[in-house]
Order: sequence, then structure tokens, then C-alpha cells
Amino acid sequence: MAAIVSCSLNRAFQSTTRRCLDAHFKSCNVARESRLTISSSHRPAARPVVRWFTGVRFMSHGTAGRTAAGPTRRTALALGGAAVVTGAAAAVGLLVNTGHFQRAEMATRVSLDAVKPQEEGDILERCRGFMSDPVSDIKELQGRKDEMRTRMEMLIMQTQAEFCKALEEVDGGTFKVDRWARKEGGGGVSCVMQDGKVFEKAGVNVSVVFGNLTEEAAKQMRSRGKVLKGKDGKLPFCAMGVSSVIHPKNPHIPTVHFNYRYFEIEEEDGSKLWWFGGGTDLTPVYVNEEDAFHFHNTLKEACDKHHSQYYKDFKKWCDKYFYIRHRGETRGIGGIFFDDLDSPNQEEAFNFVKSCTRTVVPCYLPIVYKHLNDSFTDEEKNWQQIRRGRYVEFNLVYDRGVKFGLATPGSRIESILMSLPLTGRWEYMHEPTKGSREAEMLKVLRDPKEWV
Repeated sequence: MAAIVSCSLNRAFQSTTRRCLDAHFKSCNVARESRLTISSSHRPAARPVVRWFTGVRFMSHGTAGRTAAGPTRRTALALGGAAVVTGAAAAVGLLVNTGHFQRAEMATRVSLDAVKPQEEGDILERCRGFMSDPVSDIKELQGRKDEMRTRMEMLIMQTQAEFCKALEEVDGGTFKVDRWARKEGGGGVSCVMQDGKVFEKAGVNVSVVFGNLTEEAAKQMRSRGKVLKGKDGKLPFCAMGVSSVIHPKNPHIPTVHFNYRYFEIEEEDGSKLWWFGGGTDLTPVYVNEEDAFHFHNTLKEACDKHHSQYYKDFKKWCDKYFYIRHRGETRGIGGIFFDDLDSPNQEEAFNFVKSCTRTVVPCYLPIVYKHLNDSFTDEEKNWQQIRRGRYVEFNLVYDRGVKFGLATPGSRIESILMSLPLTGRWEYMHEPTKGSREAEMLKVLRDPKEWV
């Protein structure tokens, strides 16, 4: 009898989740032309179909990131502390079974060939699906469409659009699209939604900046082992990325963060030193093993498509990076994290980062839908505010991206500090009651678990 009941519940949950996610996927095809700034002569009747796919390429370690006039340089790439990150996500569906999320085919898989026109096709056609025009001029992008700078800018604009549309569907609100320019070179597109029905503050930012590195910024990179050889004391650079932090109202829906970025520095001999960075991590207010398993298992499945060791090492790196040393606890339950990815070659590194962006929606949105209507108490909301305070502490004291942004002339402070929650709380000498769910959460943060 228990098996029959369990099977019935599984089918019911699967059916409910399928309806929610099917509605989400269908919404991604709806045109929102009013928010595009592309000239009306280039506007189509509707946006392109958004697809999540599972095709990836295997990567191994090898040559480091140097291109153009300079020689190719080889580096030792330590998995335990210097390099790569996640892969592509499988289908988005969920199936409850034995207390865990299980992967299920709820969205039609499509081949790499079917997706390629959207991913690497016509620049103008792809721009029509973005939240805004790209930061760089479209004609400029078309003129250098095969360069990594162009391909990465198109990828981060696409990632921003797909995630924003997924969040708008579940919230019912609309992102404010805010373009900004940097007088020293470049600019960005900030998409922010505040005081929504589901999200108290949701931000998905794209930035593409260039110019010369300041000595402070160069010092930070040298401290990570970068050998930078400038010309006449100058280090021309280009940096771009997509970054998002989502702070829900309901304390049972976790905060999520992801960031994927690309750096390129021109040295005195004209060669280019390049690398990628990024990752995705989850910060819940309460321990929920089903959510943790789903989130980490989605990332692990993606990593395993590239290398069986990646998830283990990048999960460990994530726990180490998102650690609040003065509190003796991690910021959340982690995920995956990498920096300075410059091997085995630029094409493989980009393909790997491209597959990373495919995990963003499937690892988070099912968790949001699951807890959408959960009730909560004042005490639970208060604990959420205290945990948000810890989030602020990490971002302002330790986060490398925030520190780099604040050290870069012409940076847009509003976009850098977008990651901070709308509200937070700091209580003097707060300690949760022994045996409480709050104490259980704190125990996990002080001693990170293996969720998969």
C-alpha cells in the first residue's frame, strides 16, 4: 500500500511540476518588443524560441590562455585551486522519489545542430531576443563576429535575457532595463526588479568594460599569480561578464547567485593573456535536503559531462571561496566556483563556460516553483533577515568581483552593489536556540556537507 501511495504522489508531483515548467518554457516565446531598443526596421514579430540543451564537449587540461602575436604558454593547472567549472544541465523536469529530486525528461531535448543558429548564428537576429541592445555597437560586433570578445558578449546578453524572462514568468513583474555607459570605455545593461510578488530584489547585470588596468587592479591579479607585462606602464584590458543575485521574499525560497566572466589583457609584445571565471551557488535560509540535492546534482551531472573530477573539486573550491572568515561559516550551501580558466585552449574553455550558463534556469527555477506558496512565520522572516546580513558582510569584505569593480575607474556603483539585498538585519550576539531549524542551518554553514 505504501508503495502505491508513494507512486501516486510521485506522479502527482511530476504532473504539477510539468505544468509549471511547461508554462515557463512557453512564456519564453512571447514577444516583449516594447523593451527592445533595436530600430523598428529590424524588429521581428516575436522573439526566438529559448531552448535548454544537453550537448557539451569534453575538456582536458593543456595549454594556457595566450593568443595573437605572443607565443603559446603552457601552465600547470591544479584542479584543487585554479581553473574550470561547470557544464550543461540536463532536462528541467523533477520527479519526487525516496525523498530526493530526480531528473526527468519534461522538456524536449534538441541537438547541438538545432541550437547552433541561436547560439552562434546571425548577430542581429540573436540581438532581437535580448533585454536591450548589446553594450557594443551591433555593426562593430558583426565586423568581428568570430573574435572571442564578440562571442562572449553575445553569450552573456543571451544568458541575461533567458534568466530575466524565466523570473518574470514566475513573479509576474517586469525588470527595469537600465543601460549605462563608462566614459573610460564600455558600459553595461542592468536589469533589476524590486518589490515583486515573489522576489524582493532580483538583479541580472551585464557589463563590458575596457581601458587600462589601474595599479590596484593589476596588483590584485598579480597576487593570484598573473605575470603581467605592460607597455609604458599601461595594461590595456577588456573585461565582461553576466552577474545575478536573486533575493526572494519567502524565506523558504533560497537566494541564488551566478557569475560568468571573461578577461583579456594585451601585453607589451602585442600578445593577449586571457582567462574565464565564474560559478553558481545557493544560499538557503533553512536546510532542505531535497533542494540541496537537486541544485548540486544538476551541477554535478553537468560537470560529469566534461570530467568526473570537476564537480568534486569545484564544489570544494566554492565552499572555500564563499567563506566568511570572521564568522567561521560559509555564505550558503555552495555550488561550483572557478577562476583563471585558461586551458586547454580558448575554444574549449569558451565551450565549457557556455555550457555553464545552461545550468542557471534548471538548477534554480524548479526550487522556486516548489516553495512558491509556502507559508512562513515572523520568526522565519527574522532569521532570513539575519542571514541576509551575513550575505552583505561577505560581499563587501571578501568578494573579488566587488573589490575589482570598486578599484576600476568609472565603475557603476549601483550595478556593483546590486547584489546586496533590499533589507537585512544585524542583531547583537544572536545565536539560534539549540535544536531549532535555525541551529541546524548554522551547523551546515559551519561544517559544509556533501549533498550528492
